Amino acid sequence: MTDTLNGATRVHFIVGDPIAQVKSPAGVTQAYQARGRNAMVMPAHVAPADLAAWLAGVSLAKNVDGIIVTVPHKFACFDLCATTSERAAFLHTVNVMRRNPDGSWHGDMFDGQGFVQALRENGCEPAGKKALLVGAGGAGSAIAHALVMAGVTELAIHDEDTARRTTLVDRLAGLDRCPVAHGSADPSGYDLVLNATPVGMKEADPYPLDVAKLTSAMFVGCVITQPAVTPLIAAARAKGCGTMTGADMFARVRDLMVDFLMAD
Repeated sequence: MTDTLNGATRVHFIVGDPIAQVKSPAGVTQAYQARGRNAMVMPAHVAPADLAAWLAGVSLAKNVDGIIVTVPHKFACFDLCATTSERAAFLHTVNVMRRNPDGSWHGDMFDGQGFVQALRENGCEPAGKKALLVGAGGAGSAIAHALVMAGVTELAIHDEDTARRTTLVDRLAGLDRCPVAHGSADPSGYDLVLNATPVGMKEADPYPLDVAKLTSAMFVGCVITQPAVTPLIAAARAKGCGTMTGADMFARVRDLMVDFLMAD
């Protein structure tokens, strides 16, 4: 990267709080270079209270073309976009933003699409299956929507933030594509058991759900990229479950984001 970094380099940020755990800067920068673009991604550690002021500041730089959004800013950045995709508008959340011709921001959300693609690449077709999803945040909302659109027969959502969970359940139920209900930490009876929370990133974290009730017939997925194999995934593999890691998801989401950010 240092060989190509110069005054003509187009700048993108990835913004979060915290930010040290993300892998996007290197991966997306490499993807740009592989496509012949002189562009880079820079991590930005920004607290929620400072997000709007930070965005206003970086927007003044005419060589800043895009922003990748991570925890906890996905909902807040939706409100800072002038325009969004229909998918992002439905979810009220974004994970990537690019410039409109007038310099304002256009947002989209690819966490759900990337997650479903990764499921399929790891041998799990969600259509026709009953799914339990833990987490109704930005990534969880997108994954829930993508699962419904992919044809799951039933979706249960569990989140300790009951207001956020209820909002998501009600919104998805309104699509009238499959039953969407309030779930719990008990995975019994589900084909897909999925974690879309950060629980498992820290060594002292509990499990996000009751792993004692996992069975070998279940497929277990997780959005966390660090550690590469979370305690949940390790427990699922010990039970003989098929699994998908956060790195699997990130690879697919990265490709979708790069396509979006490079669109003319």
